[in-house]
Amino acid sequence: MKELVRANDLALISFIEALLTEAGVRYFVADAHASAVDGSISALPRRILVDAEQETEARRLLADAGLGGELRLARP
Repeated sequence: MKELVRANDLALISFIEALLTEAGVRYFVADAHASAVDGSISALPRRILVDAEQETEARRLLADAGLGGELRLARP
C-alpha cells in the first residue's frame, strides 16, 4: 500500500474517503484508532493508504478535487 495523505483534520479525511469510495479506489485509514492513545485530541495524524495499483488514479482524483497540496511525495 502507498501513503497518499497524512492529516489530523477529520473533515479532510472524511472528504477523501468519500472521493475514493465514489471512485471505487480501495483504501485504508491507518492510525484511525490512535485517538485512544492520544486522548482524542488528534495529535497523531491519520494516514490514507491505497493499493499500489491504484495510486496514480487516486493521486489524480485528489489533485482534481483541489487537494494536490495534501498529497505526500510518491515513493517507489
